[in-house]
Amino acid sequence: MNMVHKIEHWGDTHHPKVLDLIRVALGVFLFLKGLAFMDNTAYLGDLIENQNVVHFSPGILMALVYYVTFAHLVGGTLIVLGVLTRFACIIQIPIVLAATFLTSVFTEPVNTLVWPSIIALVFLALFTVIGSGPWSLEKYLESWGDM
Repeated sequence: MNMVHKIEHWGDTHHPKVLDLIRVALGVFLFLKGLAFMDNTAYLGDLIENQNVVHFSPGILMALVYYVTFAHLVGGTLIVLGVLTRFACIIQIPIVLAATFLTSVFTEPVNTLVWPSIIALVFLALFTVIGSGPWSLEKYLESWGDM
């Protein structure tokens, strides 16, 4: 059994049910952030552009804005439902890591809004390891397929 299968097996056997509520809350948080970014793409574009770290051409900047929005909407939905949770978390981690890094390191006054990003990053890493849990659509479909 390779390392990925060992981690997956450990995550499946060591998953308290209360973590499923946290998983759903994390998914709702990411989905709502995606809706907020979709509602105001100019804000997200300005947020990415005004970091003074990397300068993007307008086309690449808009592609990043749409990628972040789409990833939050789809990833949040998958995390809430408990389907492909590890994949959805892996897709979210670079986005939330960049948001955490850019809002904490490259802002003049310390940004107090960095804490939700740090908490989301910790839970994304946790659910990448332990998976979706017993209260998920994935487990329901597995048990339904065994009938």
